[in-house]
Amino acid sequence: MTKNPKVVLSEFFGFSDFRPAQEEIINRLVNDRKHSLVIMPTGGGKSLCYQVPALCFEGGTIVVSPLIALMQDQVDALRKKNIPAGFINSTVSKSDREKRLSRFVAGKLKLLYVTPERFRKKEFIEEIKKAKIDLFAVDEAHCISEWGHDFRPDYSRISEFRELLGNPLTIALTATATRVVQKDIIEKLGLNPDEIKTFHQGIKRPNLKLEAIDCYDEKDKFTAIEHVFNQFSGSGIVYFALIQTLEKYAEYFERKGISVTKYHGKLGDKDRKRIQREFMSGEQDIIFATNAFGMGVDKADIRFVIHAEIPSSIESYYQEIGRAGRDGKDSLCLLLYNQNDIYTQMEFIKWSNPDAEYYYRLLEKLRNDLDQVNSMGIDYLREELSFKNKSDFRLETSLAMLDRYGVTSGSIEHKNLLLETELPNELEDESLIAEKLKSDNKQLYSVVQYFNNEKCRRIFIENYFGFYDEIECGNCDNCELNESESL
Repeated sequence: MTKNPKVVLSEFFGFSDFRPAQEEIINRLVNDRKHSLVIMPTGGGKSLCYQVPALCFEGGTIVVSPLIALMQDQVDALRKKNIPAGFINSTVSKSDREKRLSRFVAGKLKLLYVTPERFRKKEFIEEIKKAKIDLFAVDEAHCISEWGHDFRPDYSRISEFRELLGNPLTIALTATATRVVQKDIIEKLGLNPDEIKTFHQGIKRPNLKLEAIDCYDEKDKFTAIEHVFNQFSGSGIVYFALIQTLEKYAEYFERKGISVTKYHGKLGDKDRKRIQREFMSGEQDIIFATNAFGMGVDKADIRFVIHAEIPSSIESYYQEIGRAGRDGKDSLCLLLYNQNDIYTQMEFIKWSNPDAEYYYRLLEKLRNDLDQVNSMGIDYLREELSFKNKSDFRLETSLAMLDRYGVTSGSIEHKNLLLETELPNELEDESLIAEKLKSDNKQLYSVVQYFNNEKCRRIFIENYFGFYDEIECGNCDNCELNESESL
């Protein structure tokens, strides 16, 4: 028997009413049994949109999530509410994975969080088919689209996963998706547009003050960042594109007696978990981070988010500033702009879009030297292909794409990489590759336009995501400047 959503909301989550749009989304799932795509601002309550229905249904709910830390935090929060939930990922021992999967199949767990990579495991697929699954939730759904800012190759196989599970009722959720990305998400889910309803709340975060400063050099950036540190007490994030820049800035402020902690992809798992825990608990107020930090970070009192180097797209920028001010209090979102930062992002874009010739060279190397590659590891392969250029990460992109299209199986990390087939058309067609490169560069150009824009910054972001006729926010640097000039 299906439970009443409001009863579930009160009993397990302690709320008497839903937030705007939540009730309509949940009723569509629970009462109408129809699919939904939810685009809701960070901190807007997306998780409840599938967690409440999961507890209304008799069967279980599979939640696909891209980050291990994210799913662990969510499961911990659910367990504290006496909600039977679990997760399966690479950090869990084989015996624990088997126990959790068995409990889910037996109906003892209502929600099971998994990474998309889990669907490659034959033993997982064989067992999960035995479960009664009433809901399939795809978190961070923008990762599905290769036209989005955070494409994950395994996410693009979501329709295959749905089919394996018997095409269950589906909800996909994200904070950021342009009209193009929304269309791609629906297609990758294996659904027709008339089968799914899109809920979009727009960019409703009036407490976030949007500012941008043109910085001539590093000295200007140091001054701007220090001014924010002096202006705000409490937690803050400073984002960087390059680890070496992050390290340099951290050293500068530490010499000035300002305590900062650092988070980036080159740190080990234990260090990353410790640093995130210290920031979340308030032991450390200021964190200098690359975009490796933030997804799933739900800290209410972040007073400022600074981008010391420009991000690659408006999508990633909006997602990152959305971590500020979740308690509803005034918070600053500051973009520091320098022309040279554009060239850094252009390099990233180039490395993220290998051409067909690079794929051919990689495939030829694997074909002729696979035993050596498995034995020596990824650094050996990088030296062979990129002449020891450690800033060239085309290899990571290419290996992920070969895996996604079934050209390879296994991994270099586990020394069991195998070649299965030839390159697909998608990785050979230079026109398709050029189209993706052009799209990424257009996304970067949109950040330049955001900086140069002299009208309301919030309206610019709304328009970018396809929402027009919005009124001026009155709370960004441009609105304040234009208002003072009109007096």
